[in-house]
Amino acid sequence: MAHVLVGEPETTSPGHALWEPRPNRGLVLNLPNLITVARILMVPVVVWAIAQRQMQIAFLLFLAAGVSDAVDGFLAKRFNMASELGALLDPLADKALLVSIYVALGIWGAMPRWIVILVVSRDIMIVAAVIVSWLFGKPIPMKPLMISKLNTVAQVAFAALVLAALGFGFKSTPYDLILMGFVTVFTLVSVSLYLVEWVRHMSTIEAR
Repeated sequence: MAHVLVGEPETTSPGHALWEPRPNRGLVLNLPNLITVARILMVPVVVWAIAQRQMQIAFLLFLAAGVSDAVDGFLAKRFNMASELGALLDPLADKALLVSIYVALGIWGAMPRWIVILVVSRDIMIVAAVIVSWLFGKPIPMKPLMISKLNTVAQVAFAALVLAALGFGFKSTPYDLILMGFVTVFTLVSVSLYLVEWVRHMSTIEAR
C-alpha cells in the first residue's frame, strides 16, 4: 500500500517543488492520537477512583480528560494531523469515559439510576442501529447533530458537577437538577432524531 507523507513535495517544474500539507489518512498514530489513547487508558483509573470514593481524584482526572480532548483537537487542526484513526478514536474515548463515569456514579448511588439507564440506552440503541445497517449492507453515515453536541455538553457538565460536589463537599442543588433536565430532554430528542433518520434511510434503500 502506498503511503502519502505529509509535506511531500510535488514538482511543478524542474528545480521547483510545492509543499502542500495534507491530512493523514489511514492508521496514523501521531501525537493527537496518542493523547486520545491516553484518554481511553484513563477510563479504568477514573472508575477505580470513584469506586474507592476518591472523588477529588476522579474529578481532576475527568478535568484532565476534558483538557486533553481540547488539546488533541487543536493539534490535529492546527498542525494538519487529522487522520481516520483519530476520527474513530476520539468519539470512542469520549463515550467510553462518559458512559463509565455515569455507570460508576449510578452504582455508587451518587446519580439517579434512571438517568444512567437513559444515557447508556441511547448509546446502545444508536450503536445497534449502525451495526444492523452494516449487517444488511446498508451503512448509514452518522453525522453528529447539533442536539447531540448539546447533549454531550450537558452530560459532561452534569458529571463534572456531581464529581466536584462529592469531591469538595458543596451542595450542587439546584444546578444538578437543571443539568439533569437538560440531559434528559437532549438525550430523548437526539435518540429520536437519530432513529427517525435511520428508519428513513433503511426504508429508502429498501424501496430502491
